[in-house]
This record gives sequence, structure tokens and C-alpha cells, in this order.
Amino acid sequence: MFVHRVRDEAVAEARRVRCQYSEDLKFLRSWAAKPLTTGAVSPSGRSLARAMAAVVDPAWDGTVVELGPGTGAVTTALLERGVAPERLLAVEYNPEFAEHIRARFPGLRVKVGDAYEFADTLRHAGVANVAAVVSSLPLFTQPPLRRRHLLEQAMSALEPGRPFIQFSYALVPPLPAEAGRWTLDVSGWIVRNLPPARVWTYRKA
Repeated sequence: MFVHRVRDEAVAEARRVRCQYSEDLKFLRSWAAKPLTTGAVSPSGRSLARAMAAVVDPAWDGTVVELGPGTGAVTTALLERGVAPERLLAVEYNPEFAEHIRARFPGLRVKVGDAYEFADTLRHAGVANVAAVVSSLPLFTQPPLRRRHLLEQAMSALEPGRPFIQFSYALVPPLPAEAGRWTLDVSGWIVRNLPPARVWTYRKA
């Protein structure tokens, strides 16, 4: 019995490694083809994904909007956090990634669209009440005005105190805090991610 359990665990781990390798390869190919839209050369690691998901309270009313889910690392963390699949909307610009997310997470709402046109994309998806926004977008590949436009749209959709969660590898935030509009908190470095990253949490003032 012990031998069978060890064998089963080894098989499960081998499958997980093969799946991770396949997703890393998919991500790398997409980055090589479109580096400005993919941004990172590998998916977010578990520690980073969990740190982002930890900011979200599953009890909040409304839809949790995930921007740029990629191969689904943060999506997995949000579901493990307790966000029901029907309350999660994944907005993905890359149709190949969108199809991958649909196949990997049955029942999840996936919208192919432009996250930087946040208001229009949510209107087309039929979302009126936003609980939180969780973003893996490569914001630093975009001009500051476009980043600001996105954050302004997200803040208009969020209730006061609700978060817009973003990770980056940079020393400085994608946008600074702005008095009377939004606050900003930053996590410590998540060194188990490759490369190390931090989580920036904006909240509507």
C-alpha cells in the first residue's frame, strides 16, 4: 500500500511538472512573438500568485476581474482563495491564452478584449458591479498616460476601499498614489518568484 501511494504521488508530481513545463513553453513562445503584450518571460510563480489573491476577500459582492490571466497562475490562486468561478471574469488580449484558460477552467467567464479599454470591455461582458481588479498586465511597457487611463477606469468601477492589484519587477510603482483619488500599498519582495517581484495595491480613496 505504501509503495502504491508513493508511486501515485510520483506520477502526480510528474504530471504537474509536465504541465508547468508546457505552460512555461507556451508563455515563452508568446513573449518571443509579442513581448510588449506578454511582458514576462514566464508565468507568475505560486508565491506571487497567492500574494496577489490574498488581497481579495471572497465575501465581497460583485465580480472579480482578472486582467491578463496568461496561462492561469493567478486564476488558480484566486479560485483556491475561494472566489467562485462564476464570479471571476478573465480578460485576455491573446486569443490563444484565452482558449487555454477556457479549457483549463471550465465554467470560468473569459473575455477576449483590451484591458486598457476597461470600461468598454466590462460593458460588453455585462459586468456592472466590480469587487476587485487583479492585474498581471505588463504596465511598464505602456506609456504613463495609458496606465493612468486604465487605473482611472478601474477606480470608477470600484467601491471606495476596494483594490486594484498589480505586480511588477520594478523598484518604483507603475503609478504613484494620488491624494483624494487612490492610495497605494506595496508588499515586500517575493524572492521565490523568478524574477523577484512585488505586489502594488491601489485602493479607491
